[in-house]
Amino acid sequence: MKNILILGANGRIARIVERRLLAETTDHLTLVLRHTERLTVLDAERETIVEGDASDPALLARLLPGQDLVYANLAGNMTLLAQTITTTMLKFNVVPLVWITGSGLYHETPEPFGSWVEKVVGHASKEDTRRAAQIIEKSTLHYTIIRAAYMTDDAKIDYELTQKGESFKGTLVSRASIADLVLKILSQPQRYTRTSLGIAQPGTDDCLPQIKLMAKNQ
Repeated sequence: MKNILILGANGRIARIVERRLLAETTDHLTLVLRHTERLTVLDAERETIVEGDASDPALLARLLPGQDLVYANLAGNMTLLAQTITTTMLKFNVVPLVWITGSGLYHETPEPFGSWVEKVVGHASKEDTRRAAQIIEKSTLHYTIIRAAYMTDDAKIDYELTQKGESFKGTLVSRASIADLVLKILSQPQRYTRTSLGIAQPGTDDCLPQIKLMAKNQ
């Protein structure tokens, strides 16, 4: 049994991770989100819900003691979040971190998908995520960064991984697939220590027209 701190617990990936951890493990989950009314406790004996902002060092200082791992599923000022989380985790000697972000972190995404992502997300936002990743990678945390392709709500679990330094493969990935990878990392964090993993569904290299249509209809 592990104690897992989930930051950004109302995210769609985090909700899948929560359900699967409750069904497949005996872990205790501390779920942090800004508005607790958005989340319903699924198992009162194994879940603690906390309202707050993950960029608040006082909140993290209160919650980190006794935790074994941190899984961050966040949006916002990513540089600030990464700096606060990294500093506070190291202060309390909680070092395994799973960090979700998007593809293109190292300009590793082939064209034309790479330029499309940069344009849609916004260059300033992408640079923010890059600074955040640099903070994590320069720390002594036992991090795993997950760089995801365009996310869908398909229930199918089907994915391949690429390592930092390799060209990113694919353009699409289901949130269920990302959650499956998170579960694997949380169960064996030492296997994935200090890695940055690209994740996408195999055979989706040429799906940008489909993605543009999905994005337009959102």
